[in-house]
Amino acid sequence: MNLSIIIPLYNEEKLVLTVINNLLELKYPDFLEKYEIIIVDDCSSDNSYESVNNFIKDKDNCRLFKHEINQGKGAAVKTGISKANGEVFLVQDSDLELCPDDIPSMLNAMHQLKVEFINGSRYMPGVLRPLFGFKRYIANKFFTMLTSLFVDVRITDMACGYKLFHKDLYNRFKLNENRFGFEAELILKALRYKKNNIAEVPVQYFPRNVEEGKKLNNLDAFRILRTIMKYGLFKMN
Repeated sequence: MNLSIIIPLYNEEKLVLTVINNLLELKYPDFLEKYEIIIVDDCSSDNSYESVNNFIKDKDNCRLFKHEINQGKGAAVKTGISKANGEVFLVQDSDLELCPDDIPSMLNAMHQLKVEFINGSRYMPGVLRPLFGFKRYIANKFFTMLTSLFVDVRITDMACGYKLFHKDLYNRFKLNENRFGFEAELILKALRYKKNNIAEVPVQYFPRNVEEGKKLNNLDAFRILRTIMKYGLFKMN
């Protein structure tokens, strides 16, 4: 298995280097032949691009690309995939809300179960995690329930940023959403293609608030809901 880790980056100069370093130091499963890290800067207004560019100069398995205008997380992920050489893609956020230590368990689940999609879940038992905002929890549970209803598959965390999926699955459909709604579109289309082709793995979660740099806001939540309705009610390519 060859893995491409895609990091969409926007204004995270304080944390992204820690994320990359954690990925480089991680002990991956033995069946993984090689991996690469692809960072896509989505037109950051801080020093994120310069910091990463200097950090990876001597690291052969890391590559950095940049959007000249801000396009959104989904667009950055798609750009990263277009540059990737791996047969399996993992989306890794550039903050530390999700912990790279959970990546091996996701890879092991894909390898053992022979599925093409692994969804990280912040709500499954099995790992220690701090509590976080109740309103955000309720919104995500509602979004997850709608998604599960539309595809008739019980999932526990539609919006978790950790998504591991095979290149063959990704190539079977086109993703249109460029911002946070791309995660809803991805999981809806993947499950609609094949219901028993997904597994969930519990992951750690260390939530931030707006003051700490949280990017998702109320407008993004409405966009996610619109995306769920759009691709849930209508079978769009």
